[in-house]
Amino acid sequence: MSLPRMMRVRQRFDAPRLEDVARATRDELQRIDVAGRVQPGETVAITVGSRGISNIAEITRAIVQWVKEIGGIPFIVPAMGSHGGGTAEGQRGVIEGYGVTEAYVGCEIRSSMETVVVDQTPQGFPVHFDRHAWEARHVIVAGRIKPHTRFVGPIESGLHKMMLIGLGKHEGAKIYHRAIQDHSFSDIIHAVAHVVLERCRVLCGIAMVENALDETALIEAVRPERFFEREQALLTQARLWLPQLPFRDCDLLIVDEIGKDISGTGMDTNVVGRKYNDHEATAHDDTNCRRIFVRGLTEKTHGNATGLGLAEFTNRRTVDAMDVEITKVNCVTAGHPTGAMIPIWYETDREAIAAALSTAGLTPPEQSRVMHITNTLRLEELLVSEAYRNELSARDDLEVVSAPTDMAIDATGNLASVIAGAHR
Repeated sequence: MSLPRMMRVRQRFDAPRLEDVARATRDELQRIDVAGRVQPGETVAITVGSRGISNIAEITRAIVQWVKEIGGIPFIVPAMGSHGGGTAEGQRGVIEGYGVTEAYVGCEIRSSMETVVVDQTPQGFPVHFDRHAWEARHVIVAGRIKPHTRFVGPIESGLHKMMLIGLGKHEGAKIYHRAIQDHSFSDIIHAVAHVVLERCRVLCGIAMVENALDETALIEAVRPERFFEREQALLTQARLWLPQLPFRDCDLLIVDEIGKDISGTGMDTNVVGRKYNDHEATAHDDTNCRRIFVRGLTEKTHGNATGLGLAEFTNRRTVDAMDVEITKVNCVTAGHPTGAMIPIWYETDREAIAAALSTAGLTPPEQSRVMHITNTLRLEELLVSEAYRNELSARDDLEVVSAPTDMAIDATGNLASVIAGAHR
């Protein structure tokens, strides 16, 4: 089968960036003036999640230093629901992999899967809260604000989700994801957040928003009584900065790597367009990819292949790299069992690409519309097929970096990554 020739393209994004994230964090904590609520010697739990947040170690260290300066005793709580295999050791390992170590941030990490049931919601389900955070005198909820990969509403992924899923640990995450089958995401957020903010001594939030280049663009400290108001506004901003594929429609999207450090669903459905249905675009999606081929997992996902089930095609390398148990725990807990399903796989990338294009419609494979990306966080440079040539000429936000060439498939039948030296 003849395959399409590919061109390297660079996207220009509106991408404001904070130069000094530690300074911005400290300035924000001082701005909201909550230091007086912490008495000398009181403990302060600081959350760290499982997503690959830019500069998370530096931001966390700045929070720790501020707490020490006002007389508090800080400690870190991994807040990631069932991630890390649903174990205390696994969750500690996840945040240490992001550089959040006791030596670097300057305080203890207290990792446990044990929770306290602090109350019950009006809908009748219990509210779980990390035991270490519950025993602290204060809690600082730190998290990135961005569109959720599955749920839609005025609040999606951010401070509220950290209070629900993150600090709810495995038990809370299981209950909330089950409750979503019977109640709206917004109803659950309101109910659980009301209990947490009323009973769990939340001192403040640290909200982070990233730009289209996966860099820290904004840090804002938020008082608890303003969580809902500010998170709505910051989500609107996050949507504007979200990176996107350069074209809405494609016959095949090739993704070099997926992972939990990239997105909760391995690849961001806000980017690839499968937020409402695992295997086709809907009227609510911005992107329509007929077929998706996943070539590998990130190292930092530690074998968690959540989201692989959104693709139709993969290769043996990816399947062999899966930690099946970790992937099952995550997807079942999240109420998304199809996310763990294994696509059709082939020994080589060439075979997978040929099979994918043969199922994408009547267009001859060499004329197919193909996009090839590193992952859904790194979209500033990608490869696109010659079929997009006319559209490229009309776009001033796209720069053609190289002329069309054959797909970079080696003698073993495997494709070169978009970025030289990348994991895959």
